[in-house]
Amino acid sequence: MSKTYAGARLRRLREERRMSQAELARVLGISPSYLNQMEHDSRPLTVPVLLRLTETFGVDPGFFSERDTARLVADLREALTGEIAAARVSPTDLAELASRMPAVAQVLLDLGRRNQLLSERLAGPDGRDTADAAPRSPHEEIRDFFYRRRNYLHDTDLAAEQLAERIGIRPGEVLRALTARLTDAHGIRLADTHAVQQADARGNRPPTGSGDRLHHYDASTRTLHLSTRLRPGQRAFRMATQLALLEYAGELDRHAAEDFPAGSPAHTLARIGVANYFAAALVLPYTAFHAAAEEVRYDIERLTDRHGLGYETVCHRLSTLQRPRLRGVPFSFVRVDRAGNMSKRQSATGFHFSRGGGTCPLWNVYEAFAAPGRIHVQVAEMPDGQRYLWAARAVTRHRGGWGEPGKTYAIGLGCEIRHAHRLVYSDGLDLTSPSAATPIGMGCRVCERLDCPQRAVPPLGRTLRIDENTSTFVPYPVTERTT
Repeated sequence: MSKTYAGARLRRLREERRMSQAELARVLGISPSYLNQMEHDSRPLTVPVLLRLTETFGVDPGFFSERDTARLVADLREALTGEIAAARVSPTDLAELASRMPAVAQVLLDLGRRNQLLSERLAGPDGRDTADAAPRSPHEEIRDFFYRRRNYLHDTDLAAEQLAERIGIRPGEVLRALTARLTDAHGIRLADTHAVQQADARGNRPPTGSGDRLHHYDASTRTLHLSTRLRPGQRAFRMATQLALLEYAGELDRHAAEDFPAGSPAHTLARIGVANYFAAALVLPYTAFHAAAEEVRYDIERLTDRHGLGYETVCHRLSTLQRPRLRGVPFSFVRVDRAGNMSKRQSATGFHFSRGGGTCPLWNVYEAFAAPGRIHVQVAEMPDGQRYLWAARAVTRHRGGWGEPGKTYAIGLGCEIRHAHRLVYSDGLDLTSPSAATPIGMGCRVCERLDCPQRAVPPLGRTLRIDENTSTFVPYPVTERTT
């Protein structure tokens, strides 16, 4: 069994709890000097200490694993590829930085990403200097907001479950319970709306292009307008989100203020994101939904039928089941379009999502577009040797009638192979043999698989081996890296 050195994470956990070394040592039943040695990686974490930490603080043992370090290293390699190659920083040095000084590594990562965005804007397609543009998209910042929290908000989840219990949320009665709460507690009237929107009570008309908006709350008349195009599950989700904005406003502000200044676009988007999280936790209360997921072995289609909600909503909720002492399978969740644009990505695992250069064409999420409505299963292996079980399916949303454009996405849900036996999708698969896994990567620009015949672009930071007298099956052959 390999030894676990996690001094930086242990120190961060202690500092977040505002505890001295003496106080934490007393809780763990060890001497302060022994704790000091573990925090400086002079000694590994022992099994008894690890168990005491997980029991006392409710953290998953994976908090102290090398998965987060591996993910941080991968992100650094992607954001600082040119700089790392120029300085000849070895993989060992990079791993040492991420392991011993993760906060410093995160600062470098943020700087690298900002530099990438600035470079892209300076070299815009029209040749104009666009350096005055915002350094980062607010939506990208919100994805990182949830990514850093492993897509789980403990206080929000508990509050939503407690409200669900008070108002009687259960399968088959969600809409009734939400309607009663909005009406009785807040005096809100529900109104159906069609494609053509009228002016509100103050004479304000919807902006151009908003005639098909799905919902709108008019505070002046206390009316929640819901589109007739919404299915029952979608209708319930919009109602639950409005409840979050009304009853959980202070907590929404608190969460958003942790990362973003008040009044900024990212702050507003964070409030909406947390409200959406609350809504999902309200219509799918944690304890009951966790029990249902375990009962059907995470069969997504059976869960959608049981709860009357959409495929994407159920998948996203499954990816949040990380409550201490009642954890579900740790999932990575992704939503992509046919062009490879990743509009949603959240992870409770060590899976590495590429932020640039596209994703891997060998990943089964793209097969889902070929057969919409069918779940595609794949055992995939990343370049670091970590294997995952992925289930992917394409979903389509239509705006309205015949001839009107819709939108199609592939929804992927993946877990580390050590959890795969808990999923119905693992039945009949060889989960033990590495040769049964499909080798994939983060994206061609940063992928380390130099012999991949599917490569679309040369790898960053490597020198192409160009020989007019030789051709190879593998595109873009490169020279061996020298250290």
